[in-house]
Amino acid sequence: MWLELLPRFGGIHHGYFLPSEGESDVALAMFSFPSLAAYEQYRKDAAADPDVRKAMAFAKETRCFIRYERSFFRPLLPKTA
Repeated sequence: MWLELLPRFGGIHHGYFLPSEGESDVALAMFSFPSLAAYEQYRKDAAADPDVRKAMAFAKETRCFIRYERSFFRPLLPKTA
């Protein structure tokens, strides 16, 4: 559901990443926003969105994820001349 929801709020969903070996109960969902301010606005707007509430209810009902952690990254790109 998030693949379709996130762009509605200005984010880019880069996909879900599952392990190819090792731990089988860990996955990553990678997404980005143009700025921290845009991400914070997404959090506010998403909290009131009925489709987001539906997605959260589905997750709670099915236990498709037990917990989640948020981490913030920035790309390390080569310097351009």
